[in-house]
Amino acid sequence: MNQVRVTSWGQLQEELFADSWSADIGRFRSRYAFRGLSDADYRLETTLMRLGGDFAPLERHLLRNFKKYARRNVVEQDSLWHWLSVAQHYGLPTRLLDWTYSPYVALHFATANLERFALDGAIWAVNYLKAHQLLPELLRAKLDEEGANVFTVEMLAETITSQTEFEHLEENDYTLFFEPPSIDDRIINQFGFFSVMPRAQSILDVWLERHPELWRRIIIPAELKWEIRDKLDQANITERVLFPGLDGLSHWLKRHYSPKSDALPVRLVANRP
Repeated sequence: MNQVRVTSWGQLQEELFADSWSADIGRFRSRYAFRGLSDADYRLETTLMRLGGDFAPLERHLLRNFKKYARRNVVEQDSLWHWLSVAQHYGLPTRLLDWTYSPYVALHFATANLERFALDGAIWAVNYLKAHQLLPELLRAKLDEEGANVFTVEMLAETITSQTEFEHLEENDYTLFFEPPSIDDRIINQFGFFSVMPRAQSILDVWLERHPELWRRIIIPAELKWEIRDKLDQANITERVLFPGLDGLSHWLKRHYSPKSDALPVRLVANRP
C-alpha cells in the first residue's frame, strides 16, 4: 500500500526507515526523498503555483528580476540551476519543491507549526533512484557518466542551459532531483535538495499517482504530534539547528515554551472533562 496511518512512535520509526537496507553494500542507506507537511491535505504544489492565476508565464519575469536586483556574488555560476536554487532558498516563488534526505528533518516540518496540531500531518517519501529511471536519455546518461544518484547544479548546467530546453526535452512529464550548492548552514543542516518538473503547471502528486511504485505516504495523526514534537526536541531536531541564527533560535524558544493546552487538537479539547 502507498499510504499508511501510524498509531505510535515505534511504528513511525519502522515506516520512516522502511526499504532502507541496501544489500549491495550491506548498509542501511535509504534512497527516498522526504517531505513533511503539517496538514495531510496539502498538495505537492510549488510556491509558484500558490501565486494563483496564470502563474506559469510569471516565472520568467520573477527569475529575471531576481537576477537583476540580487547581488551577483550570491551564485557560484551564472546558470539557470544556480539561480533557481538561490531564488528558492531566499523565498522567491519557483517551480522547485523542497525535500530532505533526513526523515527526521521532514518530521520536524510536519510538526513544527502548532497552529496545525489539530490536523493530521503527512510525510511523503519518493524513491529518487526509481524516479530517475524514467528520465529522458540525455539526463540518465549524465547520471551514468558521473556515477551519481542525484544531480548537482553543475551537472544540470552542463546538460540543460535554459528553461525552454528543459521544457521541450521530452513530451512526457518526469521528475528529477538535484542538490543545491551549499549556500549557507541552513541548506547543510537540513540535508536539503530539490525536485523539479519540466512544466511549471505540473503537480507532482498527480504525476506520482501514475507511478505508484515510486512513493509512500505516512499519515501522522493529530493526537500523535505532541509526542513526536517533544521527542524531536529532545533529539535536537529543532529550529535552532535547522535555521541557524537568531531567527531560528527565537522560533524554537517560542514553540518550546508555548503551553500545550493552546494547541491541543480540536477533537481532544472537545472531549476534555
